[in-house]
Amino acid sequence: GTLTTAFLSLNLCLGGCPTGDTSPLSDARTGDCGTFNYVVHEFDQILNVVERGEADAGLIIHEGQLTYGDQGLHLIFDLGKWWMEETGLPLPLGANAIRKDLGQPAMDEVTALLKQSIQYGLNHRQEALDYALQYGRDLDNAKADEFVGMYVNDWTLDFGERGRTAVATLLNRGHEAGIIPNPVSLEFIG
Repeated sequence: GTLTTAFLSLNLCLGGCPTGDTSPLSDARTGDCGTFNYVVHEFDQILNVVERGEADAGLIIHEGQLTYGDQGLHLIFDLGKWWMEETGLPLPLGANAIRKDLGQPAMDEVTALLKQSIQYGLNHRQEALDYALQYGRDLDNAKADEFVGMYVNDWTLDFGERGRTAVATLLNRGHEAGIIPNPVSLEFIG
């Protein structure tokens, strides 16, 4: 979808193109990135859409980062690597959010329960993988383990100062670029 950090980072990467400037994705020979036309698909269908020739490229997330080669597709550009080179920070791709109007006790309880669940999964990795593979779209054990290692780790328990800075930087840059209409005031709990 268009309301994701992956799509936001793509738009930031393409940033200069509408004004005629270049971006890392522009044509190296001409500096032209053309028109950024896109179609939104469910994340688990993007590789199939590209494979069928219904799109020239796809912004892949989730396990598609590990499986695109299995369908004969090739990496064009790595947004996470670009973001790291651009900012020195990891690209924040997801977080849990909770409504403030639920009140601090509810927010604290939900945060504690989520942390307990994540910590259990980290402490019982194989059990968690076996459970997750029931829902893992055709991933073998090795790729599932690699994928989980990418996204379920100590950062999942606590972003830390660096992770919080990464989130704030992404959202601030999105606002400065006019992609996010209003400034975002972040509050981290837990």
